[in-house]
Amino acid sequence: MGYPGQRPVIPPQSHRDDRETLVSEHKHKGKICRQSAAVFNVVNSIIGSGIIGLPYSMKQAGFPLGILLLFWVSYVTDFSLILLIKGAALSGTDTYQSLVNRTFGFPGYLLLSVLQFLYPFIAMISYNIITGDTLSKVFLRIPGVDPENLLIGRHFIIVLSTVVFTLPLSLYRDIAKLGKISLISTVLTTLILGIVVARVVSLGPHIPKTEDAWIFAKPNAIQAVGVMSFGDLFENYCRNDDLVTFGRFCYGVTVILTYPIECFVTREVIANVFFGGNLSSVFHIIITVVIITMATLVSLLIDCLGIVLELNGVLCAAPLIFIIPSACYLKLSEEPRTHSDKIMSCVVLPMGAVVMAVGFVMAVTSPQDCSHGQEMFYCSPDNSSLTNISASHFQLTTQLSILNVSIFQ
Repeated sequence: MGYPGQRPVIPPQSHRDDRETLVSEHKHKGKICRQSAAVFNVVNSIIGSGIIGLPYSMKQAGFPLGILLLFWVSYVTDFSLILLIKGAALSGTDTYQSLVNRTFGFPGYLLLSVLQFLYPFIAMISYNIITGDTLSKVFLRIPGVDPENLLIGRHFIIVLSTVVFTLPLSLYRDIAKLGKISLISTVLTTLILGIVVARVVSLGPHIPKTEDAWIFAKPNAIQAVGVMSFGDLFENYCRNDDLVTFGRFCYGVTVILTYPIECFVTREVIANVFFGGNLSSVFHIIITVVIITMATLVSLLIDCLGIVLELNGVLCAAPLIFIIPSACYLKLSEEPRTHSDKIMSCVVLPMGAVVMAVGFVMAVTSPQDCSHGQEMFYCSPDNSSLTNISASHFQLTTQLSILNVSIFQ
């Protein structure tokens, strides 16, 4: 701006070029940061604490069949994603909800929205259960802590972690801001895997082998397909193991840091269904608080993780991954029936329906035993040297052999 009667002062061309360069570089860095945050969020939501529970699925299905099912589920999931992309191209849509709405109308859209809400909502419940069970064992290892103290009970820990950590993190409106949180969660997951591997090397040779460890298949294989998500591997370790106690702490933190991503999905579904995709600041806070409060109340009433995972897998994951993508593609595609994608869709859809129906019946009629809070037999006081690596190999092996004989006779 110049004085009256003067022409405006025009900055030199070089200054304008420098300013445009700085703005361009700032936008480019911002884009890279958002992409990195998206990558960490995806890795955290896909892997996160989920890799810890794969042994539970292997135990349910039988190890050889469990490995095959793991590869099969991975392939079907990838195939379903491809079908979603092709279905979106055929229908001219760009989201899962809009694809189903275009294909099956409002009833299909409503059903999908319910499933998309329930799947992460039940995951939030299971995360609370894991947090309470895991961190309560960590706090018990603090010297001088009374085991009967309510402040280290699972209920208090669930409420405390919700109020202090998960609720504030879940109030973010932009999921990209959770990128650093997801990075921390991924690093902790790597540490957990290192601890598990270390204990496999140090304790594996001394743990008695179960008789059916290498059986090819077990009757609960269908339940294993639905539950190939997450569980609590640390229930297999003794409470007086300090290294595992650190692993439990990392696991609890990882679960807490993964929780906000699931809450974001549930809130997004509600926003799309009832508010046209846009939430005011007030409704954003209210809906977030209501969702987290509901999940917390349910998790305080349920302390067995297995049935939660099984029902979530067979009732929500199976239709979302197996059934709906194949159904949309079969209805939209004009390819001949002999086309490979149509043949595969005709195979995946009924298999998903079988997993859903049979898995639900088995989960209700034959629920797995809940070993909540129970120590493994090799963690008895007579075998306290199991986690004391300085104990002699002879003493350790002798104690375990005597215990093994007394149990299986």
